[in-house]
Amino acid sequence: MEWRASESSPPIDKLVLHPNFCEILASKLGEIRMAVEELQSIIKRCQILEEQDFKEEDFGLFQLAGQRCIEEGHTDQLLEIIQNEKNKVIIKNMGWNLVGPVVRCLLCKDKEDSKRKVYFLIFDLLVKLCNPKELLLGLLELIEEPSGKQISQSILLLLQPLQTVIQKLHNKAYSIGLALSTLWNQLSLLPVPYSKEQIQMDDYGLCQCCKALIEFTKPFVEEVIDNKENSLENEKLKDELLKFCFKSLKCPLLTAQFFEQSEEGGNDPFRYFASEIIGFLSAIGHPFPKMIFNHGRKKRTWNYLEFEEEENKQLADSMASLAYLVFVQGIHIDQLPMVLSPLYLLQFNMGHIEVFLQRTEESVISKGLELLENSLLRIEDNSLLYQYLEIKSFLTVPQRKKSLAMLQLYINKLDSQGKYTLFRCLLNTSNHSGVEAFIIQNIKNQIDMSLKRTRNNKWFTGPQLISLLDLVLFLPEGAETDLLQNSDRIMASLNLLRYLVIKDNENDNQTGLWTELGNIENNFLKPLHIGLNMSKAHYEAEIKNSQEAQKSKDLCSITVSGEEIPNMPPEMQLKVLHSALFTFDLIESVLARVEELIEIKTKSTSEENIGIK
Repeated sequence: MEWRASESSPPIDKLVLHPNFCEILASKLGEIRMAVEELQSIIKRCQILEEQDFKEEDFGLFQLAGQRCIEEGHTDQLLEIIQNEKNKVIIKNMGWNLVGPVVRCLLCKDKEDSKRKVYFLIFDLLVKLCNPKELLLGLLELIEEPSGKQISQSILLLLQPLQTVIQKLHNKAYSIGLALSTLWNQLSLLPVPYSKEQIQMDDYGLCQCCKALIEFTKPFVEEVIDNKENSLENEKLKDELLKFCFKSLKCPLLTAQFFEQSEEGGNDPFRYFASEIIGFLSAIGHPFPKMIFNHGRKKRTWNYLEFEEEENKQLADSMASLAYLVFVQGIHIDQLPMVLSPLYLLQFNMGHIEVFLQRTEESVISKGLELLENSLLRIEDNSLLYQYLEIKSFLTVPQRKKSLAMLQLYINKLDSQGKYTLFRCLLNTSNHSGVEAFIIQNIKNQIDMSLKRTRNNKWFTGPQLISLLDLVLFLPEGAETDLLQNSDRIMASLNLLRYLVIKDNENDNQTGLWTELGNIENNFLKPLHIGLNMSKAHYEAEIKNSQEAQKSKDLCSITVSGEEIPNMPPEMQLKVLHSALFTFDLIESVLARVEELIEIKTKSTSEENIGIK
């Protein structure tokens, strides 16, 4: 027993001992002897037995006595017992039961350094001497136990011993698969850090674990490489490693953030992890070009590894993650065949992009947009043929994306028929006034370019354009349409109509506008007039109510765009209502100008026709 005197302790000759000190000391020494002697007694009885004669009772008593020695701190005596060559067979068969208590002590931060050294010695000896099959299961159970921040602490402590144990086993494929699956399940519970600061802090230890997991897996990958015989066991090992790579591509790499490479780029734990995982794929015979170009097949089979429907769904996330890592982050991109055309790469990447955009996490959606941008920038403007829109994802991707800048880039790459088809699709499906206004502005730009060319573009002049204008120059619900909610679209439509009236003369009628003018007036201009009158009357009445409420200093509710906004202070209500009225006045002003231009143009044409006669 170790005694330590503090600076404030009295001199030894003046130390007053507890009257029962001797009895207490004797009791403690007796307890030590009891725990250690109990363990020695069990061992002594088992030393004379053959290995196959050990009874279940012996295992239980050994575990209880050994656990008591650990819990009561009799580590030196326990270490001597384990080191004793005579106890080798006993420790091999029973010692794995002590691993759990020893590991829990090592994970406890309160243990003294001297004690921890002994615990490590005991742990190392148990890993070296115990039955590897029993140890494997025991270690995996210990990895599964913790939660929160203790997950990474447990993994970092047990990875090296786990690797040592697996190396001793003959059926490695099964053992490695079981270990990697358990490790991944635990790691997937840890939150993925998103900012540089969070990655540096690594509060939950995910970044450390990713690096350690690579070191854990490398020897097994090298074993596959070194094994020139395509034995069934080697193929199974490849498949287990392949499964692990797929899982890693999804978690944490699907949601992990990557930052611009710098001189310190090598310190990015997720970039390192991604690079090693892709390297593993190539090493086990599945280079990434072969992997990602398999995407889209109904059933994927690699060697003996077959993926069912649910796994295929998970696999889509992994393949999308792989495409992002290669094309956007440039990891191992030098392995990509240079003969592949940008158009082909875009075509096959659209499936991966759609996978990203179907997710709800902003970080994942942004990766889809980055992959789309990367693919589009390789292609020349106006070169993407309309036939590519027959691929489902080519039409669905623009509808899901949130960046109008990316949509514009996409539009620029399409040929005229592709642009036309995409505009029709988005006008029919978007249900978003801002997006529709954006599309209408693009339609105006295409008409303008077509009118400036000596040879008209048939998709943005004549009958084809009229079919498109039918989707633009109308109110979805006639005069009952919510003009405030649809104000962006309505203003864009009026501006397009004003442009057409100015640029296209009635006698030329290149756009077909003047032929359809009657329908445009009935379906768009007249209902818009009625709608403006009703909307202005409604909001003027709301202003009057709000002003009266302001006088009485009461809170009241108002109705804006069909929704009741309750308990708004009167002064705030008035701001909202006047803002709505200003929007209606602006629409009315542009509408009046359009009708004035139509009248001027039609009158001028009539006078010209009379003059000709």
